[in-house]
Amino acid sequence: MAAEPEPGAARTSNRDLWERHARWWQDGFTDGADPEYVEQILPLAAQWLRGHDRVVDIGCGEGQVSRLVADIGAAQVVGLDPTRGQVATARARGGAHYVRAGSDRLPFPDGHFDAAVTCLVFEHVDALDESLAEVARVLREGGRFVLFLNHPLLQTPGSGWIDDQMLEPPEQYWRIGPYLTEQRTTEEVEPGVFIEFLHRPLSRYVNGLADNGMVVRHMAEPAPPPGFLIRAPEYEEAATIPRLLLLVADKMA
Repeated sequence: MAAEPEPGAARTSNRDLWERHARWWQDGFTDGADPEYVEQILPLAAQWLRGHDRVVDIGCGEGQVSRLVADIGAAQVVGLDPTRGQVATARARGGAHYVRAGSDRLPFPDGHFDAAVTCLVFEHVDALDESLAEVARVLREGGRFVLFLNHPLLQTPGSGWIDDQMLEPPEQYWRIGPYLTEQRTTEEVEPGVFIEFLHRPLSRYVNGLADNGMVVRHMAEPAPPPGFLIRAPEYEEAATIPRLLLLVADKMA
């Protein structure tokens, strides 16, 4: 359910919203609480980040991806997040070095990392172009960027499963919202929990990578995992519609 600010009301910044709802995220999506992370996101992150020694996790939240990368053998893992509440919890849970900063101004030298990862982050970031440029800057030549997104096409604002009983015979289908229109929405993801999303077409991400010397070498659109469908049986009829998009890009010489 989208909830836009009232006309004339000051917009609460996305950073402030994440600060306010940090505990909601930590309780509901980390430390084994969320089947999409456990069954899908973390295994894919391990697959594509294994073998890299110096890794930066941009928008790390409370650090679950950072800890995973450290557990699979990376020698240096840095988690970075602009939210005080997330960084404080990440430091308490350990497993990596954590700093507080935004994705559009990374406090690291050029070419410092073998790999970078962002997990469900850039759809909440205003400064996308600056952030992609910063990822490319801190990666060495040949370095890898692993980018997880809510699927920009199939999870467009206004999309959803439609059970149309007005047709004869009735039809069920997945409605796609205004995909080509870049837009900002504030969604009430749970009662009293408001998070801002910035929808952009997939081409904005792919071309942004290419403009900064990063070329996509792999793309995945995994089906919703079984654990998620058990918790959200209303989604079973749309189980062929991916919620997640994974892009794996390498920085060219």
